[in-house]
Amino acid sequence: MVATTTRRQIVEAADKLFYERGFEATSFADIAEVVGLSRGNFYYHFKTKDEILEAVIAHRLSKTRAMLDAWEVEGKTPTDRIRSFINILIMNRAKIMAHGCPVGTLCNELAKLDHVAMNRAAELFTALRDWLSRQFRDIGHATDADELAMHILMRSQGGAALATALRDEACVRGAVEDMCQALAAKRPTCSPH
Repeated sequence: MVATTTRRQIVEAADKLFYERGFEATSFADIAEVVGLSRGNFYYHFKTKDEILEAVIAHRLSKTRAMLDAWEVEGKTPTDRIRSFINILIMNRAKIMAHGCPVGTLCNELAKLDHVAMNRAAELFTALRDWLSRQFRDIGHATDADELAMHILMRSQGGAALATALRDEACVRGAVEDMCQALAAKRPTCSPH
């Protein structure tokens, strides 16, 4: 395997395992086994688990930014783009019920561990918050855009947390319905840009 391909496979395997098992519960051996590497070959790419964590966070940030960029292209209006964010809960409901929100679970675990990377992981939420705020500004809510963005983020995280704890899809559906109603109540107050 080419070194860059192997490194990418390690990061993708670690990303999946950190999501499904948690960062602390995932070992080098777990990741190496998924990728099919010996420990020696594994250490060639990553010397510490924190190096892998940084690569996973960078990978998730890259994927998140690509998703937001795609929604910018696909959504005709800021309201359509916000709906894309809301609907991701429905699209990922099985994974969310099994493992929680990938962003929320990682940030929560790292905060509990008081891990040095917790602020870096929180950049995932910051990227979402900033993007949502911009969408609300674009529909005419300049003064309360950040507050509206935070409402959407908090409701999505609450719905995901309850869906995971209760293994109940109704929690996801309820969160989505609430966010859609909140969005409908904030119809554009001026023409979109």
